[in-house]
Amino acid sequence: MDALPIAGFKERPHTADWALDVWAPDLPGLLTQAALGMSALMGLRTRSEPRAERVFELTYMDAESLLVGFLSELLYLINHDGLGFDRFELRIGEGALQASVSGRPIEYLAKEIKAVTYHDLRVTATDRGLAATIVFDV
Repeated sequence: MDALPIAGFKERPHTADWALDVWAPDLPGLLTQAALGMSALMGLRTRSEPRAERVFELTYMDAESLLVGFLSELLYLINHDGLGFDRFELRIGEGALQASVSGRPIEYLAKEIKAVTYHDLRVTATDRGLAATIVFDV
């Protein structure tokens, strides 16, 4: 089997919903890979128009609540503002995230995600960093 890249994501088979395995060397990388993976699952394509930036802050109790909160905020922005994001500047402090994300208007969205869930969610340390499996309600 080929070695996995240092950071990435892949779809995991799931009976009713969608699941995504993500991994990265650190927590900001894990959030970034989760966001990119969520967009890939949705079949999100953007137009080649000027970029738009959104800034938001989140508070969290643990890595799992940070992951769900971050992806939920992106999902809201995708649905409300019609933007697909692919650039992420993340500052993670003790219990708080400051995020500056940028992307472009959505051209096409193949599938809709209703919610990011806590189902079987656990961020784990690996010999290469962090990993998680995220389940999305569709």
